[in-house]
Amino acid sequence: MPGLAVAVTVALPAAWLGRLVPAIGGPVFGIVVGALAGALLRRIAPPGTAERLRPGFAVVGRQVLQVSIIVLGAGLPLGAVLSVGMGSLPVMLGTLAVALLGAWAVGGLLGVHRETRLLIGVGTGVCGASAIAAVTAAVGAAEARVAYALGTIFTFNIAAVVLFPPVGHLLGMSQEAFGLWSGTAINDTSSVVATSYSYGTGAGQYAVVVKLTRSLMIVPICAVLVLWRSFGRGARNVRRDESAVKRIWRAFPVFVVGFLTASAVATYDGIPASWQPVLPMISTFLITVALSGIGLSLRFSQLREAGPRPLLLGAILWTAVSAAGIGLQAITGRL
Repeated sequence: MPGLAVAVTVALPAAWLGRLVPAIGGPVFGIVVGALAGALLRRIAPPGTAERLRPGFAVVGRQVLQVSIIVLGAGLPLGAVLSVGMGSLPVMLGTLAVALLGAWAVGGLLGVHRETRLLIGVGTGVCGASAIAAVTAAVGAAEARVAYALGTIFTFNIAAVVLFPPVGHLLGMSQEAFGLWSGTAINDTSSVVATSYSYGTGAGQYAVVVKLTRSLMIVPICAVLVLWRSFGRGARNVRRDESAVKRIWRAFPVFVVGFLTASAVATYDGIPASWQPVLPMISTFLITVALSGIGLSLRFSQLREAGPRPLLLGAILWTAVSAAGIGLQAITGRL
């Protein structure tokens, strides 16, 4: 409870800052404020305080994170999103492939740790902080790697807000074309909204639907990652006589089932319409709480060890995904 209380206390001002600066968002502020608060606590708190708080930080960084993803599913009705988002599928899947394959190949060449590569890849290709949160919950990535991935995503979210609208006007993109481009090439939802609505209301409305469709890719990615860990690197820890079905059931993350269930309930109008505007806010706050806990556990020495290579990887992936989005729209006649 003490660690949970500290994480919530840190998350409250982080969420407030996120509302003031939506292009950055509460989750990024959460890990930054959490890291600063954690460093301060280690300096001024009595001996033994860190040990008493650590269990609460662990619960926040895992269980609360998983709950936030389930709440996110309740705000994503599958039917409504897919019926509008199918037209964006070729561009969306193409940019996702560029992000994931690029993270694996370029990150390997740069010598970036595989967990950092994975987090930056899914953050760039799917939906920024939410995707990083979901994958962290699925694979248990280290705090320092989560922080690097979020910092990288944040940097290029800001770049997109500044650069995308002028590029769209230079290319003469229609409202729908710009909405498709920003919805598939910008990471966090807050940055998608800020960028696309600055271009026009039509672009903003289309971009949000594309972005929600793209967010659904969290589910298969997390499922594949958990199964890969179970049958691959983690297989040595599994009894030889355990059946494949039992291994899959044991490995499959409960929060993914919860995400799908919540989304299905929302699809069939099982969630009151008055709740829909509130659910994304609740999910974002829970993610902010979780990332505040991760930030509180973080040590800056862990970040210094990674150097500038993750940021370089993020720059290459962001550029490649942005260019691929325009190229795929031109190929499919959507530009």
